Amino acid sequence: MDVLNYEINDHVALVTLNRPEARNSLNPELIVALAEVWDQIKEDQQVRVAVITGAGESTFCSGFDLGTTIPVITGARNPQNEVEELIAADRELLRRATLAGHDIDKPLIAAVNGHAIAGGMELLLSCDLRVVGQGVKLGLSEVALGLIPGMGGTALLRRHLPGALAMEMLLRAQPIISDELGNSGLFNRLVPAGDVLTEALELANSIAVNAPLAVQAARRVVRHSADLGEAEALVLESDVGAVLAQSEDAKEGPLAFMEKRAPRFEGR
Repeated sequence: MDVLNYEINDHVALVTLNRPEARNSLNPELIVALAEVWDQIKEDQQVRVAVITGAGESTFCSGFDLGTTIPVITGARNPQNEVEELIAADRELLRRATLAGHDIDKPLIAAVNGHAIAGGMELLLSCDLRVVGQGVKLGLSEVALGLIPGMGGTALLRRHLPGALAMEMLLRAQPIISDELGNSGLFNRLVPAGDVLTEALELANSIAVNAPLAVQAARRVVRHSADLGEAEALVLESDVGAVLAQSEDAKEGPLAFMEKRAPRFEGR
């Protein structure tokens, strides 16, 4: 059985963590597969939006596998196969897999159909939009294990949650039920767990019908301007918009509107 499933339909890529028997924990094989699939999505012009979810009904992702990945990266035991040697030799693989400091340049939606703990929570934070199931646990448990969330959790959580709430999640290492975070701004939709993937795919398809270069440009400006002052952010917006205006899609959109037809965007 493949530890990662990948499919594309109508410009939407669906990435499924496929280790339900292990709560979709990130073992070395899954880490390498994730790092590879993000590169594939970034380069594939047919993909306009990506969705990530977990197989099974209980857990989206429980983080790095405590029996394999964690002992290897802490040096508690030596690598026992080629894949373990890869993650031991290249810690950047872990960051690429969880998109910590890495960007696929396209919208990424988390379909959180079950609990998201530790690295699973960090994977959720790396996404642009989030559809989360009611009653699922969200948390960062690393300090209870003598570690810190090292794939973006410690650095990024405060950007998504109020300071006191983010600090509580980090320091108590206790999960918070998704329903309690419904008004926090952490996610876009809070729906019954069985509806999560359907809602996420509907959201993805509503984005995928838009001009892909424009979607990518708007996303880029939002992400890159987060730490800029207003004047710098406006300059960035102007520069990106000027380049986009020269694209074929920028001509096709207004033309289709005037001709009262659906636009045919080609990403050029």
